[in-house]
Amino acid sequence: MWPQAATRLTRFRGWIAGGRPRLIGALPIGFLVAIAVVCIVVAVFSSAQRADQEELVQERQQFANALADRGRLVLHELENVTASDDVLAHLRSEFVPAWVHHRVGLRLSTFFAHEHVFVLDGSDHLTYALHGNASADPSSFEPGRPDLTRVIDLLRGRALADDGERYAQASVDAVTGLGRPRRAQRLQMFMTRPAIVAGIAAALPDDAAKGPPPLVLAVKFVDGALLAEIGQRFDLPNLRTIAAEPVGKDDTVFVAASAGGEAVAFAWTPNRPGSLIVKTVLPFIAFALAGLAVLVGLALRFIRRTAATIAEGEIRLRHLALHDPLSGLPNRTYFGERLASVIEDVGRDGTLGAVLAIDLDHFKDINDTLGHHVGDGLIRAVAQRLSRALRDGDLVARLGGDEFAVITTDVPELSALERVAERLIETLRAPYAIMSHTLVIGASVGIALIDRRSADSADIMRRADVALYRAKNEGRNRACIYDADMDADLRERKELENDLRAAIAENGLSVAYQPIMNASGEKMAGVEALCRWHHPRRGDVGPSVFIPIAERSELIIALGEWVLRKACLEAAAWTGLTVAVNVSPLQFRRQDFVEVVERILAETRFDPHRLELELTESTLLGNVDEAEKAMLRLKARGVRFALDDFGTGYSSLHYLRRFPFDRIKIDRSFVLSIETAADAASIVHAIVSLGRGLGMKVTAEGVETAEQQLFLRAAGVHSMQGYRFGKPAPAQTITDRLEDASLTALKIAAS
Repeated sequence: MWPQAATRLTRFRGWIAGGRPRLIGALPIGFLVAIAVVCIVVAVFSSAQRADQEELVQERQQFANALADRGRLVLHELENVTASDDVLAHLRSEFVPAWVHHRVGLRLSTFFAHEHVFVLDGSDHLTYALHGNASADPSSFEPGRPDLTRVIDLLRGRALADDGERYAQASVDAVTGLGRPRRAQRLQMFMTRPAIVAGIAAALPDDAAKGPPPLVLAVKFVDGALLAEIGQRFDLPNLRTIAAEPVGKDDTVFVAASAGGEAVAFAWTPNRPGSLIVKTVLPFIAFALAGLAVLVGLALRFIRRTAATIAEGEIRLRHLALHDPLSGLPNRTYFGERLASVIEDVGRDGTLGAVLAIDLDHFKDINDTLGHHVGDGLIRAVAQRLSRALRDGDLVARLGGDEFAVITTDVPELSALERVAERLIETLRAPYAIMSHTLVIGASVGIALIDRRSADSADIMRRADVALYRAKNEGRNRACIYDADMDADLRERKELENDLRAAIAENGLSVAYQPIMNASGEKMAGVEALCRWHHPRRGDVGPSVFIPIAERSELIIALGEWVLRKACLEAAAWTGLTVAVNVSPLQFRRQDFVEVVERILAETRFDPHRLELELTESTLLGNVDEAEKAMLRLKARGVRFALDDFGTGYSSLHYLRRFPFDRIKIDRSFVLSIETAADAASIVHAIVSLGRGLGMKVTAEGVETAEQQLFLRAAGVHSMQGYRFGKPAPAQTITDRLEDASLTALKIAAS
């Protein structure tokens, strides 16, 4: 990959020296700039055109609404003047022209500026006419009679209302209960002028049987002052009728069609906001384009000067993007690309490949105890060893933290993979010299095969992780090859984890108590609280099964709090007995550990002086200062501490001197071997002497025989626990045992 990139870089530099990239780079940029300029100009003018069109549509809609509103107003005015019982009665049965002139004609003319008012009798003869403010001879309007025919036909029911016409039958208003006459209104030409003609039938719904009613018609011309008012209100410049003034090339025409093909046309000069904006911003656009041209020129000059730098930087940046900066190995991204390529090659060629997932054992302990700078040095040393231990065609990558992975191809058989994994484990197991520290670590390896049936990279990595999970569960420092049973095992562990989470939440666990006896074995000095789980389907699940699951899923924190609270509640009545509760490293290292213990003691009202927390040496690894502060805070409350499984870990005297332990517990492995191994007996004597010398009590675990008890008593231990004195039992068993001991003591005292 990298030689090809170097070749491309050399060619690129040659082209720069010859001047060709200058032309090749400038032409596309110039073309793009020209396209951008054209797009800007087109966008500006098309936007202006769309704005003008939208404005015109809005103006036409506003004018149409204004005409409709004016028509409704004219009809409403006519109805207000003529639709009273008094007026209707005079029009129908007591028609007096003078009375009609003053009560109808003059009111419509004076108050509402109607130009003409007409009254027709039941036979459609004109009986009254108003022109301006004066009554006129009805016969003088006979030439204009055809212009009224359409409204008359609508009111008489001889025609149906068309688009643009308004017609309503006589009715009773639902709100007021008042009768409303038959009414009609339309926009039309009247005596060669556009006008709104409205009319009502002078009869209410109850008058239908009295014969054809008289009709009252009103005419209001739509020109002159009315158009000026509408044009000013809706900003329609030069609003007029077509007949009043010729139509200019920039004017727009609005045609209001009515029945019979009759049309009323108006015109005005439309507003053009888009064009106005273009005229305003055009100088600024020209200035911006000029500035853009200058900027493009400068950019081209800069591109010519930096082309070689970019080419070199691209190679360097890709290397940084695909490699881990600490170890120098390929990272997860590079590994994924290579794995996808190998899967494709294997599917095509029919060969075999494999992925080896490698995880360093106990790397976190080194980081916590010696610092991250030592851990980083160890990562670099591991990367070097892995690179040297593999073939040239294999790929090793660091996926993150202490996780490494290897891709190997052309695998002849499974046994060869096992040999490769064993070689890697042996290579990583050799001691390291890092910053004056000699370090020894192990490694667990999970192996997943790549063949024609392999799906994708994610599936291969999942299989390798499952195999790695199995290797860690089987004791670490080993390799496992993936098989289908591992998925079932993983699913079962996940099910157990979920069931354990539910059991903690639903109080589905229990606590068993193992007696701790004094040196003579005659009196119970305390108990150790041990968690037990009876699964509803699986039966009893041993602590060796569910405790590791709890530790890996961090359920151990909730589990530890549950056991501590349960033990304090159940042991509250056991006067004089010490209750020992195990504390996991994860639980102890939490910032709120002390607060949790104090809260449980307060809730259960348990005497802190009777509580003994058992810690292992691994719990103290890491932040020693914080661990010491936590222990001292609880010691101040009266809580005691015991160092559990002493002799099996680091067994550092520094821990015994610095931390305020009250008790040392000898691991059961030494107790079980004291009858068969001389060194075990010597170790027990040494631990007892050490404890007594430091002022600490010593407890021996795993006592099963009388011989062991006698030896430990002679060695000087202060207390013992094991099957010799009782198996872990429910709280009631301990209560019964204490009561029996009390009765026995009373009998002895009485005798």
